[in-house]
Amino acid sequence: MKKYLQNKFILLATASAVFVATVGFKSDFFEIAKQIEIFTTLYKELNMNYVDETNPAQLMDSAVKGMLEELDPYTHFWNEQDVEAAKISNSGEYTGIGAFIKTEKDNITIVEPYKDYPADKAGLKAGDEIVKIGDINISDFSENAAELLQGAPNTKVELTYRRQGKQFTTTLTRGAVEIKAVPFYQLLDNNIGYIVLAKFNRKASQETKEALIDLKSKGATRIILDLRGNPGGLLTEAINVSNLFINKGELVTTTKSVIEKYNKEYHTQHEPVDIQIPLAILVDGKSASASEIVAGSLQDLDRAVIVGGRSFGKGLVQRPKKLPYGTQLKITISRYYTPSGRCIQALDYWHRDDEGNAVRTKSEDYNEFLTKNGRKVYDGGGIMPDVVLPTSQLSTFTSALENEDMIFDFATQYFYSHEVKDVANFSFPENDYKNFMDFLKEKKFDYTSESESLLQKSLENAKDENTDKSVMKSYENLLAEINKNQQQLLIDKKAEITTAITSEIIKRYFYMEGLYNFYIENNPEILKSKEILNDLNQYNKILKL
Repeated sequence: MKKYLQNKFILLATASAVFVATVGFKSDFFEIAKQIEIFTTLYKELNMNYVDETNPAQLMDSAVKGMLEELDPYTHFWNEQDVEAAKISNSGEYTGIGAFIKTEKDNITIVEPYKDYPADKAGLKAGDEIVKIGDINISDFSENAAELLQGAPNTKVELTYRRQGKQFTTTLTRGAVEIKAVPFYQLLDNNIGYIVLAKFNRKASQETKEALIDLKSKGATRIILDLRGNPGGLLTEAINVSNLFINKGELVTTTKSVIEKYNKEYHTQHEPVDIQIPLAILVDGKSASASEIVAGSLQDLDRAVIVGGRSFGKGLVQRPKKLPYGTQLKITISRYYTPSGRCIQALDYWHRDDEGNAVRTKSEDYNEFLTKNGRKVYDGGGIMPDVVLPTSQLSTFTSALENEDMIFDFATQYFYSHEVKDVANFSFPENDYKNFMDFLKEKKFDYTSESESLLQKSLENAKDENTDKSVMKSYENLLAEINKNQQQLLIDKKAEITTAITSEIIKRYFYMEGLYNFYIENNPEILKSKEILNDLNQYNKILKL
């Protein structure tokens, strides 16, 4: 009964939100008003008459979350704390312990302590699980426990954490933390400037510009802009970063929506730094949103050679809308399109499959577009590089390894069992990869592919329908063959998996700075980009028909 009421409540909450989001342009006002009245009456009666004491705020929170789950994963309700967190993310500055963390039910895991910040100075390492902050057990705290790590500068906080099965306590002093948009840049081989742009906060274009000018002053005549792993951020900063390499007045992106006021063209507004310098841009499956706007626009304008793997495909535009009591609705309002007309978005959340999953465009349904020089490019979600390398691919299998923390946990185990002193000579040989495969068996990692999932469902249906035993046997044999696929995938995807493992391990010993220093000597994407930039005939050939 309680579950039924909850589902009805969420359904009516959906109607309420539709009214809030669309009252300005929907015409069926009577039906909307009717559902709003039903919802508010139900909400009042439920809270006044339910057999047990209810929590009105929690009920409303559940209703809102249930409603938004029906849309896309980027439309969110932000409470007051979420609004402040968004401001911090965009500004790149906050006061805290200086670490990238992951909040879980019973603990907070340190994903990456930032070099020379409080967490690092206190000796915290990636993989440490914070179980207690001051006198508060994380498992007993119903709110976002990560907020307890923040506070006024120079205030102390005691942390109890678990490492390799043992428990420790440390006290650290909170401090101002600055997250740089450009955490690393360097001159390579005397004439190639390498710039890492990690995020599109309010400092992104300024920091990129400063790095570019500094590198040029040191002799850079070619540039590599690394957008791998960059999840995006502010649209204005994406326009301004593109503007560094193209003339004022160039079209960078277009947004389209069923709402007329959100249909806009975004052009560059400033004088560029250098419109001639040969440019290579690196992307991978984690380059998203603003990263794709930069890569896509400069590819369409034949201004840069794109190297790596297909980008993520996040082409939905969000805008925060203020709600009462300091809350906000971060709502998807439109889609991004590159100058040639390509839609960046990969997944269709409005036409889902029978399982309720968003549909991805099939390769045979990709549409062809032309760059400024007449080169053929295609949509289908994300930006497909001009030069694709297997080490930059992000298969669903590798994604599953990352999502289940298999690579992260293996790197933690590796850190406490291996001594690495020199990043320049680090390698991850065959026997270490075999150890990783054994680690997956020990952890009982089980990857279920899409085909395996479909076959499992078919097998269950066949059992329900009392299908002939010979057919059932065929199903089971085929499923057994697919189950062997996991070992084959570990072989087939070895290049991209090894890249991910290597990156995670190096960060444990040498921080992100060490990883970038390793990249400039060993990373296949950087080496390929250097090869292209040093051969202008090859560079120009890629950018022409």
